[in-house]
Amino acid sequence: MVGLGLDVPHSPVVIDIGANAGFFTLFAASRFSDARILSFEPVPSNFRQLERNRSLNKNCRITCFEKAVAGHSGKISLGLDADDSFTTDATIFERRDKEDEIIEAPSVTLPEIFDEFGLERCDVLKMDCEGAEYEILYNCPPSYMSRISQIAMEVHGGPEPEYNIESLEKYLNSCGFATRRRPVGMLWAWRR
Repeated sequence: MVGLGLDVPHSPVVIDIGANAGFFTLFAASRFSDARILSFEPVPSNFRQLERNRSLNKNCRITCFEKAVAGHSGKISLGLDADDSFTTDATIFERRDKEDEIIEAPSVTLPEIFDEFGLERCDVLKMDCEGAEYEILYNCPPSYMSRISQIAMEVHGGPEPEYNIESLEKYLNSCGFATRRRPVGMLWAWRR
C-alpha cells in the first residue's frame, strides 16, 4: 500500500468507499492494471465526474455505483455544503456551523458488497466517507472483517464517544490489524 510499502497481490480486489471523482480509483487502476475495482460515491455531481473519469480509463474492471456505503442498507441522509457543487465533505453528521443541502442516497453495507459480488477477499479498502467509517466498520461482522487485508482511510471525528481515531484504531487492532496513523486524520491498517 502506498506510503507503507505493503504488498498487494496479483489481481487485487479494491473497494473505494467515498470515491469522489475517482482519484484513488484511477490511481489503483494505473498501479494495478489487473485489479477489480468497485467504487461507491453517493453525491450526484461527484458521481458524474467519477463516471467521466472511469470512461476515459481503458481499465474495464472498474465498476462505479451511485450509492453510499453505510452501517445499514436502505437510504441515508447526507449534508452537502450548499456553496460547493463539487463537494469533498458530504457528511452523515449534523453541522451547526454550515448551511447544508440535505440529499437522500441509497445505501449498502460492506457485507452486502461482499455477498452481491461474490468477493472472498478485499485486498485494499479505501475509505473517505466523511464520518460513516465508524458505522461501516463497527457493524461489519468478524467473518467479513477477516476478508479485508489492508485499509487506508481518512477518519473524521463524530458525535458519539467511540467516533474518534483512537477508538477506531483500537477496534481494528482487536480485529487483527496492525495500524499506523498520521496527525491529519489518516489511518492505515493491515493484517498482522
